[in-house]
Amino acid sequence: MSEDGMDDWAAAMAEQAESEDAEQDGDDVRVAELDELSDDAPISQEEKKKLDTILDIPVTISMEVGRSQISIRNLLQLNQGSVVELDRVAGEPLDVLVNGTLIAHGEVVVVNDKFGIRLTDVISQIERIKKLR
Repeated sequence: MSEDGMDDWAAAMAEQAESEDAEQDGDDVRVAELDELSDDAPISQEEKKKLDTILDIPVTISMEVGRSQISIRNLLQLNQGSVVELDRVAGEPLDVLVNGTLIAHGEVVVVNDKFGIRLTDVISQIERIKKLR
């Protein structure tokens, strides 16, 4: 390596060290003070009425086994006994959607000769809120 190359390297390292020192010395970084969230706050009667109103709103819940894209030509050729390949592997958990938003994963069960779904993984409220944005 040439002496000029070594000088460039040394200059770059010195510049980086100066930059790091300036960042550490600066008052630009501050710790944010946040209030603790708690579930212990009492609910007023008015808030309880509002909550009751919201809790009675009907929503559509659906279980998604998988998806597939096919052409209209192939769609029109489907008949009884046709098989449509899905994007999921057999035995993979189903998606549980409420109004089109993923809220959980589950597996198919049979209870009293009816199909149902056992929830195996519920998406946290924080994750659901993030997906809304």
